[in-house]
Amino acid sequence: MESQKHLFSLDPDIHYLNCGYKGPLMKVSEQAAIEALIRERNPTSIAPEDFFTGAKEVKGRFADLVNCDPLQVALIPSTSYGFATALGNISCEPGQHAIVLEDEFPSGYFSLKTWCDKNQAILRVIGPDKDASTPGESWNRKILDSITSETAVVLMSSVHWMSGLKFDLESIGQKCKTEGAIFIVDGTQSTGAAEMDVKRFKIDALICASYKWLFGPYGIGISFFGPAFDGGEPLEESWLNRTNSQDFGNLTKYDHEYTEESGRYNVGEMSNFILLPMLNASLKQINEWTVAEIEKYCSELTAPLYDYLKSRNVVLEDEQYTSYHLFGLKLPEYIDPELLKNNLLENRVSVSNRGGNLRISVNVFNTPEDINRLIQVLEMSRLS
Repeated sequence: MESQKHLFSLDPDIHYLNCGYKGPLMKVSEQAAIEALIRERNPTSIAPEDFFTGAKEVKGRFADLVNCDPLQVALIPSTSYGFATALGNISCEPGQHAIVLEDEFPSGYFSLKTWCDKNQAILRVIGPDKDASTPGESWNRKILDSITSETAVVLMSSVHWMSGLKFDLESIGQKCKTEGAIFIVDGTQSTGAAEMDVKRFKIDALICASYKWLFGPYGIGISFFGPAFDGGEPLEESWLNRTNSQDFGNLTKYDHEYTEESGRYNVGEMSNFILLPMLNASLKQINEWTVAEIEKYCSELTAPLYDYLKSRNVVLEDEQYTSYHLFGLKLPEYIDPELLKNNLLENRVSVSNRGGNLRISVNVFNTPEDINRLIQVLEMSRLS
């Protein structure tokens, strides 16, 4: 794969290494939004079946991306909505606990903390060995060791949002299955740019915001709910989620049955006629590229940066725990933080500061020039 920058409307003068902050919209998604807005001018152009066809198409494309049945996919407005839906359907026995990662993204942490408080369960926060030069091996080991028969639920990100550290989801999912724990994964910072297979990883619920690596708009998310959530209770009672919802003439012949499988968990007004077409266009393109090709492109793109960092004796995480698309760089002692900040601004290099990490996140719209400019900025920010 070559750079796909031509499919985006990015400012050519900005080196946008910040997809983990927000993914840019593709031109096809912009066009889908424009067409959707024009369509909204005349509601007669929206037929009853249109309340369902767009959602069905989006679910099918996401299902292809994460290897599940489209009927197991639900549309949500945010990750917090997805977490609340999943946790609201998990019971807890006396003496059980829940597990979350150290420095987990706030939405996940607060959702699980509230669940623990409600169920009088202990919240166990798992981090790496403090004296480890790199956290990957010890963190993954400690997560696995912490999952026991007394674990009710594990809620964690697929990669750490601050550093991009990659977790062994396959081993963790298997341990959860063996011990009877529910495995909830926040896939926001990897789904669309790294492999996500809910069957192989034995994930019970996968919750994703769409505005980062799925190139979707802000305000819509998408989720997978596996068999552990069959027959559960949704957060709200949307009329769209009933089996007779497509019969507009008989909606008050109240049907108490929910639509099949995870459709019961769809947010109300899930037919969003503006946001759904935008997300649909981006998912279509991601599936055409394939995640494997995206990963390969990001790996090759960032290789010169890794070579540079190694030449400066920067301590780097082991490759098996490193994400190709997102990683956090602990600034070496020879870098002047204030000088770096100014140089990034002057050279129009967009990155993030997360937990003291210089977080760099690349995607198919980036070019070797973006990486070279970052290397130049790091060099000119050295202490004299």
